[in-house]
Amino acid sequence: MKLFFGEINSGKAIINDEEQQHIVKVLRMKDGEEIHVTDGKGNLASGTLIIEGKKAGIEVAEIKNDTPDFNPKLHIAIAPTKNIDRIEFFVEKAVEMGISEVTILQTEKTERKNLNIDKIRKQAIAASKQSLRFHFPVINDLIKIQDFLKNIDSETTFVAHCNEKLERIVLNEIPQLENYTFLIGPEGDFSDKEILFLAEKGIKAVSLGNQRLRTETAGVFVAAWNYNKMIK
Repeated sequence: MKLFFGEINSGKAIINDEEQQHIVKVLRMKDGEEIHVTDGKGNLASGTLIIEGKKAGIEVAEIKNDTPDFNPKLHIAIAPTKNIDRIEFFVEKAVEMGISEVTILQTEKTERKNLNIDKIRKQAIAASKQSLRFHFPVINDLIKIQDFLKNIDSETTFVAHCNEKLERIVLNEIPQLENYTFLIGPEGDFSDKEILFLAEKGIKAVSLGNQRLRTETAGVFVAAWNYNKMIK
């Protein structure tokens, strides 16, 4: 399936401008080829490609609305790594495994204070297309952990930290839920103050095993754990 991003409305589909350039200049696709367009909101248009100069369009043959989404939903709130390539790797792999939402957390030990969210959103779209997702994940702006915690449900929220002195449950002991939110800290982990604050909020701590995982590895691990629930 040759899947592209665009808008779908009133029985019509419009391919995103950047996608049109990719079709014409990079892929050099031909008029009449079969293509598919998704808006990332669960809608999928299928039809044939129309090339007009440097523009690419689609002659729609069929539109499917409300295609099935992944279940359970997974939201990972993760601190950005000092090396931005690592967090971009996490986003790509987590998106391929069906993550629903990503929030970038600013914590006490977060070294990186700025990052290009628009670039990460584009990478999420690319990973969604590559893995044939019709529901694209939400990529939120950088937010302080204290502000993030104002709008969470403690019953479905968990934190993965490395403090062995504090009580932590095993990942597989978490009950089956319709949605999960996981907090994953920066290099150096959450501070003791943050961990205690999370506990006061009623957020359960989780162990991801005996090995110490990098930030992005922990994120991918949780995404894979949830993906395993999706395919059963």
